Amino acid sequence: MRSAPAGWNRGAIAALAFTCVLLVPPRGLPAQDAPPLPSAAPRDRPLTLAEILATVDRRSPRVHAAAAFARASATRVAGATKPPDPTLQLGLMNYLLPGLQADPTLGMRQLQLMQMLPLPGKLTAAGDAARARSAAASALAEEVRSDARTTAAMAFYERAVVLRQVAIARETRRLLEDVAAVAAAMYRVGDGRQVDVLRAQVEIARMDAEVLRMLAMDASAQSRLAAALDLPLDSLNGTPVLPEFPDSVPTREALETLALTSRPMLAAGVAEVDAASADLRLATRDRWPDLQVGLQYGERASAMGTERMGSLMVGAALPIWARSRQLAMRDEAGAMRAMAEADLATMRAATRGRVGEVHAELVSVRDLAALYRGSVLPQAEAAAIAALASYRTGAVDFMTVIDDRMTVNRYRQELVALDATQGRAWAELEMLTGRPLLAAAAIGARGGDR
Repeated sequence: MRSAPAGWNRGAIAALAFTCVLLVPPRGLPAQDAPPLPSAAPRDRPLTLAEILATVDRRSPRVHAAAAFARASATRVAGATKPPDPTLQLGLMNYLLPGLQADPTLGMRQLQLMQMLPLPGKLTAAGDAARARSAAASALAEEVRSDARTTAAMAFYERAVVLRQVAIARETRRLLEDVAAVAAAMYRVGDGRQVDVLRAQVEIARMDAEVLRMLAMDASAQSRLAAALDLPLDSLNGTPVLPEFPDSVPTREALETLALTSRPMLAAGVAEVDAASADLRLATRDRWPDLQVGLQYGERASAMGTERMGSLMVGAALPIWARSRQLAMRDEAGAMRAMAEADLATMRAATRGRVGEVHAELVSVRDLAALYRGSVLPQAEAAAIAALASYRTGAVDFMTVIDDRMTVNRYRQELVALDATQGRAWAELEMLTGRPLLAAAAIGARGGDR
């Protein structure tokens, strides 16, 4: 290999190589003409979290089904407080067959009205149970709405992080192409190694594969988001934009208190306990039979004219099987109330535990993201720039340049993932507390991968 002219130092050689990098392909190596990577679906507008949540409220089949069930439950309240409908009977007594003529002596036409009168307290208990179940259905409808919004928010954040990671990967690929160009140019002038050029090309190919993998993840997340919104895929081509997150995180104790007092699922659990208590009161009163009152009017023809008669009837069922029926129903109602209370205690414990987990994750993610932005990422960027400059002068080897650049890529990817994790944590806390924690005005655009 011909040596460089006298008086030239390694820095000058590197500068000349960097200047003429694109003119001639590396000796012994084919020119790179890789097929272009597929691009994501066109995204000509921002897609905000506020738009996603509004679409969930408007279109989600789960939300509509739960709301319809709540309305259906509310319609049962009025009927539960009313006694059974009266029974009206018309009878033709003692008519001769086959002519259907009234017997001259016993033939009679009768009209009978019967009404069951529940004992005091039964209708009140039934009404209380129906109202409690209606309240539980309404609370569960709100819980379903909150869960549907959280599901959509999770898919939204996943799409946001994947697309931003794709952009970072493409940018890293362009930087790797620049590094590969430097290595190729130094190889041409005899100041570099062929293995460095090959290693750069391997890293570029690996970034291409990473972009393809992330685009597949975006398609999967887009499908989940479309399913949550009940929309076709081609209607979600906007670019997801992360919202502005609050500057501070409420304390765990404050979030627990808010969750235990405001979460719809817990309100539904309380209502179910109230309904079970009302059922128990009703079952206790069922030991005593309801009264049945009846009025009867009859008339028949006689030699003296039409004879009219009236009757009054009072009756009640005889609870001869009370031990195996009424008392068993009371025991069943008591067991159901105990189950409802246990379910409520379980939901409260699970809510407290999950609030603690998400709060700890949120605090950790915010602290780690702040560390990345303020210290780790700037230092990694500076190290990568310094490594490339040192490689041009021969102070460091090529592996150091590649490793430092890929470290920057990894940190940027992790920072984007931390932002999305923070968003998912806020979304889950909103579901757990039943309150919006991101201000409506803040659910807007935020650029960059800060």
